Amino acid sequence: MTAATPNYPAARLEGYFARAERWLDDRGKFAWIGAIVLGFIAVWPVGLALLAYVVFFKKSNKRGTAAFARATQSMRGSSGNSAFDAYRADTLRRLEEEQDNFEAFLGRLREAKDKAEFDQFMDDRARQANDNGDRSSDAA
Repeated sequence: MTAATPNYPAARLEGYFARAERWLDDRGKFAWIGAIVLGFIAVWPVGLALLAYVVFFKKSNKRGTAAFARATQSMRGSSGNSAFDAYRADTLRRLEEEQDNFEAFLGRLREAKDKAEFDQFMDDRARQANDNGDRSSDAA
């Protein structure tokens, strides 16, 4: 035995987890997702532990996060092409205007529907009052 690999169970267990982590890292994020799902299916605390490990301790997705940050920044900022930037700004303005018009239309539609339902309710109520009045005068 060497000093680097002592012969006690904790060291073997640590080596097992390190090998398993490397194996999953080599196969990518879907391997981690599969391990979490299988952990939940087999014994839910195992799946929960894997999920917590991935969320809180796993930092292997730094490149993907940086790429996502660059992509979202480029969507907000200038692309470097003034014609495209003008087209994008005009399209976004037009879409926002269409959204405002559509929301106003939906508001008018709701108001008209509410008014029609209220008018129907009032007509039904007046009809019931007339029917009750006619019955009471017939009974007398």
